[in-house]
Amino acid sequence: MRGRNDAGHSKRPIVLCCMMIVSLCLLFLYFSGSNGQAKSTAFEYGTKFSRTLGWGSDDGEDGSEESIFGTGDADDVKPKSFPVCDDRHSELIPCLDRNLIYQMRLKLDLNLMEHYERHCPPPERRFNCLIPPPHGYKVPIKWPKSRDVVWKANIPHTHLAKEKSDQNWMVEAGEKIKFPGGGTHFHHGADKYISNIANMLNFKDNNINNEGMLRSVLDVGCGVASFGGYLLSSNVIAMSLAPNDVHQNQIQFALERGIPAYLGVLGTKRLPYPSRSFELAHCSRCRIDWLQRDGILLLELDRLLRPGGYFAYSSPEAYAQDEEDLRIWKEMSALVERMCWKIAEKRNQTVIWVKPLNNDCYRRRAPGTKPPLCKSGDDPDAVWGVQMEACITPYPEQMHRYGGTGLAPWPARLTTPPPRLADLYVTADTFEKDTEMWQQRVENYWSLLGPKVKPDTIRNIMDMKASFGSFAAALKDKDVWVMNVVPHDGPSTLKIIYDRGLIGSNHDWCEAFSTYPRTYDLLHAWTVFSDLDKRGCSAEDLLLEMDRILRPTGFIIVRDKSTVIEFIKKYLHALHWEAITVVDAEPSPEPEENEMILIIRKKLWLPEAGSHDSST
Repeated sequence: MRGRNDAGHSKRPIVLCCMMIVSLCLLFLYFSGSNGQAKSTAFEYGTKFSRTLGWGSDDGEDGSEESIFGTGDADDVKPKSFPVCDDRHSELIPCLDRNLIYQMRLKLDLNLMEHYERHCPPPERRFNCLIPPPHGYKVPIKWPKSRDVVWKANIPHTHLAKEKSDQNWMVEAGEKIKFPGGGTHFHHGADKYISNIANMLNFKDNNINNEGMLRSVLDVGCGVASFGGYLLSSNVIAMSLAPNDVHQNQIQFALERGIPAYLGVLGTKRLPYPSRSFELAHCSRCRIDWLQRDGILLLELDRLLRPGGYFAYSSPEAYAQDEEDLRIWKEMSALVERMCWKIAEKRNQTVIWVKPLNNDCYRRRAPGTKPPLCKSGDDPDAVWGVQMEACITPYPEQMHRYGGTGLAPWPARLTTPPPRLADLYVTADTFEKDTEMWQQRVENYWSLLGPKVKPDTIRNIMDMKASFGSFAAALKDKDVWVMNVVPHDGPSTLKIIYDRGLIGSNHDWCEAFSTYPRTYDLLHAWTVFSDLDKRGCSAEDLLLEMDRILRPTGFIIVRDKSTVIEFIKKYLHALHWEAITVVDAEPSPEPEENEMILIIRKKLWLPEAGSHDSST
């Protein structure tokens, strides 16, 4: 009996094992049937989740990877919620997080400002949570009032009001913070300072726009960006630039005010802008050592200035008489002379240099003169993660012969095909058709937004895949500005955007953008998610990043294929977003390329109440 019973027990595992194998085979055949229409939702969600954590493959370019968007089936898993980050992270900038630098013990050269450059967290260190607004957060004050006043609760930092109290940067006023328009070298107001610069350059009527020929400005070390804010009334747009340093909320204040701004630093890598983008660079007591490393930072400005562009420099070195300031002034003057810059005017606290119109001066320099010209193979428009070099960027031969940019004055510049289209082998006809197409699309967007949008509802806009900037150009009659983002690995269309008198930046959407949370009113994502799918990056990470940078009550316009739209719709509740409308886009000549439009609004939710409210 004992032997018989033992034999029976020994057979049971074999039988059970066979049954399991048969069951698994049947399940495999079922889920593989119907031409692949039925899918295992558990496996799909597991794949998505693993990619979010960085466990999935990043190699989706060979077409072997399954789309991260699945098929759009209604029975796909819908996440109920995302965790909310700790209140301490209400101002988190993932790739400019100093705490991350300390935790990872990165060996960075503080003298070269490497700790203020982008250092993105590896997948296992990403927060993957919703960034909460600060306690008491209010819908931002609307432009143009916001230029001069913001809610203190939205940016509860007043140290600059005390530290710069003698310079009129900002003033506490009860529940608000006011901005009188002052700066370190323009205590009496940015408007008077700007008029003075125009006067120094003999511009007509002391108007800084020089009859439309001066349109784009780079303001380095911009403070709270009052200089850029007051330029706007002259139809001049500035990229106000400052690092996330000890005055860490400068850019946050600028964007809260509705002034174009970007977190960046002159450190070791090129700024994410193409060559010859700006007519004027400006530094008002920006505390930059321009003489370091053979003048490499000044040479980066030189790369970014157009032919005949100006550098306005307000600093003690330009006027003080003590020994150290005199030494710096002497060495800086010698450096810019070797760079072929000339003094346009020097008055009181400010000196303005002008860059040459062609290569003649460079060619007349003695052999061996430093800084040298950049090598012929150097691409001055390659910027994403590219190290700066201490060399002069000469002009292309055609620009040298022309002796300038060949750009039309503003506002004709916005719709006139620029000469650099030829660099991309794009015809004027293609450019004009693109402009016309996006004009129609933007009109359609605004009709879909309908009563949700009033003239002052939207101020800060980001076009996440800007191409030639025609989306932004179509908004010329609205009181908005657009950050045009161009993929770092795509065609170099950002120079066309700057040639149109617009601004923007290169970026990789597999990473977080260099801005504070809650800084944009509208995000436009045209095939951004489809591009992400090809690269195998996490769509969930991008959704969380879009939520981070979007203001409460702000809008998202997604224009993409239907599977992307269905994928995003599953996350609306978890993100505290609501769908305003979903419609088919205009038909494409290629049916497989037909797109849909999803318009989303972010609800205002406050962590202390645990609730959300979509009211404005």
